[in-house]
Amino acid sequence: MGSVAVAMASMLFAGGCRSFAVPAAASALRISRVALRNHHNKHAPSWCCRSAHNSYTAFATESEFSATDAKNLTATSSSDSFPKYDRLLPCPLHKTPPRVEHLVVSEGGPVLEHICKALELPPLYVTDLIQFGAVYYALVCPQPPPGATEEQIRVFKEVTDPSVLRQRASIQGKTVREAQKTFRVTHVDQFVEPGTYLRVHVHPKRFPRCYEIDWRSRIIAVAESYVVLDKPAGTSVGGTTDNIEESCATFATRALRMTAPLMTTHQIDNCTEGCVVLARTKEYCSVFHGKIREKKVKKLYLALASSPLPTGIITHYMRPINMAPRLISEDFIKGWPICQLEIQECRKIPWPTTAIQDKYCVEDCGWPSQDFAYECKINLLTGRTHQIRAQFAACRAPLIGDSMYMPAVIADMSNPGLNPFGKYKRDFSSESEKETAVVNWIAQHGKEPSVAIGLQACQISWDDDEHFYKAGSPWWRC
Repeated sequence: MGSVAVAMASMLFAGGCRSFAVPAAASALRISRVALRNHHNKHAPSWCCRSAHNSYTAFATESEFSATDAKNLTATSSSDSFPKYDRLLPCPLHKTPPRVEHLVVSEGGPVLEHICKALELPPLYVTDLIQFGAVYYALVCPQPPPGATEEQIRVFKEVTDPSVLRQRASIQGKTVREAQKTFRVTHVDQFVEPGTYLRVHVHPKRFPRCYEIDWRSRIIAVAESYVVLDKPAGTSVGGTTDNIEESCATFATRALRMTAPLMTTHQIDNCTEGCVVLARTKEYCSVFHGKIREKKVKKLYLALASSPLPTGIITHYMRPINMAPRLISEDFIKGWPICQLEIQECRKIPWPTTAIQDKYCVEDCGWPSQDFAYECKINLLTGRTHQIRAQFAACRAPLIGDSMYMPAVIADMSNPGLNPFGKYKRDFSSESEKETAVVNWIAQHGKEPSVAIGLQACQISWDDDEHFYKAGSPWWRC
């Protein structure tokens, strides 16, 4: 496939535009994007393309960055406003704005070589990215977004033209959709043929808390088929899309000096601590998944709420959209799955001291009364993402430190009816009016907590308590 002329991609940093040039010597079509997927950004990303004399086509989204993100681009940053790249370790203390780059290979060769040339990144840094699981490939480039320019569509059509695809033996017998499926690049020497699509998460999400934990002390049990871990808050169970290195599974494997990696069987939020079961074999991973499906696994949680709640079963319905914040309704809505939990106990305790909150990086979200908190023991009857957090917020008892849901509760308390699915919801004259209210309600929510909230998976058991494990004391009792 011949080289295609065009592009220097422009990016927006806190309102200031910066551009970076792509080297003409590199052998790939470059589709560049800075992806800041933040529902609080009221300005949807727009695609732009500027021409330059080189052998790439560059597509870019313009996104808004916060002032904090801008400050994190330190004096060591290069002239194109990206940080100076060296290695992914040691883990930086500050966050960097997301940067996701998209490439289409025009000449076959090692994947490391292509990425280094196309993105002007050091080989050791790219090696680290591959080790972190931050590089993906697909045999065929995916379709550009609806707002793509004519030039971008032209490039896509060129690399996916049937006459071009017919010449590629690697995709024979596959549909285009099958060939567009992405997989992780696992080795620096992996060969990529012309037409291969690459996605590079240059700034993976980091978890500095992983390096502060005595992981051996967090092991609750080691069995023949599984390990039970008392997960620390501020960590990921099995990793993220762009970082499988800094995860509970990886660090627990190393702490136990196991040769085979532990595997995740279920998830709890990064900001939640407590019992997690990690499988030692693929077979047991499947077995445990089956037990969850058959409702043979029982989980109890401790939640530190800002207001008291009565004991008994609480029922809501969750919007079937896989995006935070999770919206729930007190009334049944067709297509919205049911959420149920049982509050077994609710006792009044002192609000955590400032010293304890600082130690565990618990955020002060502005709750008006901070003399007493309420520790609730919960039997989780359905297992939806953010279920406890969203249901407690809907009851105006958000969890301490929950910077995503507590701000919305505070806003709704000062302006009853703001929540279009809440107890004091208004009647809407049209669907468009309701959609506007939903967008406004989402905007009242904050960001995901950075480390800990008042939530612990305190107990897990299965097979009629034949396997029964408890976590240690929650952070607010330490």
